[in-house]
Formats: sequence, C-alpha cells, structure tokens
Amino acid sequence: MEITSAKFVISNTRLDKCPQDNKPEYAFIGRSNVGKSSLINMLTRNNKLAMTSSTPGKTLLINHFLINNEWYLVDLPGYGYAQRGKKQQEQIKTLIENYILEREQLTCLFVLIDCRHAPQTIDLEFMEWLGENGIPFAIVFTKADKLAGGKLKENVEAYKRELLKQWEELPLIFSTSSEKKTGRKELLTYIDDINKGL
Repeated sequence: MEITSAKFVISNTRLDKCPQDNKPEYAFIGRSNVGKSSLINMLTRNNKLAMTSSTPGKTLLINHFLINNEWYLVDLPGYGYAQRGKKQQEQIKTLIENYILEREQLTCLFVLIDCRHAPQTIDLEFMEWLGENGIPFAIVFTKADKLAGGKLKENVEAYKRELLKQWEELPLIFSTSSEKKTGRKELLTYIDDINKGL
C-alpha cells in the first residue's frame, strides 16, 4: 500500500466526538517520548502531520487522521509521563481506556516501545491489560537506528522472554526507524492486509 493522502480530521477527548463513518482505525500508543509522532509522519511521508515535540507528553487528545479516504490512523496520548499532575494522569488514563475498550472501529492497536531500553514494567503491564481485554495489538520497536544490529536483536529478544512469561503466543513485532524509514513497508503492508480482509 502507498499512502496518497493523509489529512487531519479531528482532535478530541470524547468518544462520541470521534468520526462516525465506521472506517477501520489503527491506533498508535506508547510511553511519552517513544517517537510516536515521528513514526506517524514517517509512515505518511508528511513531516507536519503529527506534531513532534522535544517535550514529552504533548499529545493529550485523541487525534484522527484520514488515510487514502479509507481508514484512520489514530494518535493516542502517551502513557506513564510522571511530570503530569495526578488529576491529568487520571484523565488521560480514562481517555485511553475508554477509546481502547469501547471504540468498535479500533481494528489494531500498535504499542510503541523504545528499543534502546530494557523491558519496562509499565509497558509489560499495559500489554497484559490489552490481552486480558482481548484487544488486538502489535508491538512496534522504535528508534532502531540508534542501536547496532546485534544490540537491537538482543533487546527485542529480552522483551520476548518477558512477554512469554505471561503469553502463550506473542503478538506480531515490528522494528522501525523514523530516521532511516525502516519498517515502513512492513507496517503499511500489515494494515493493508487487514483492510483487505475486512
């Protein structure tokens, strides 16, 4: 699949304000500063589509982007950003949970993980929660260009070992680099294959 059009549709904090046209939605989520906006811009080849920021935790809303007039790419707020006040953390947690659990159009959730770090409890717990709730998801390791090949493989394997303590079968795993455009074709092909089967 090639993306020929990508346009911002709406930002909001309420499910009832999300688009009502029943197109499939592919949502991206991860801890703050994981490189989510950069990945979205890389996938769409539009550096201005999702706002990138050096300040973690800038995405506080559900952002819908219409791709090829056929499906939505959804940018969700990052989780686990400690600098936020407790009230705002709770609001974002509720926003994320409501979207993930109640949005019928959600077709697949891409959980972004910075490949440079050892397995983080917050990510593992989040994926466990997705599994308990039967949410279809795939794992996307970001910033793959920041590690030499062997170290990347080592870190991915470490995550797999942790996940296999809870899971009988692992979700699909992608490695990406927004800088080098790595993983773009694989991710878009995966989305395209799902769309063709809907």
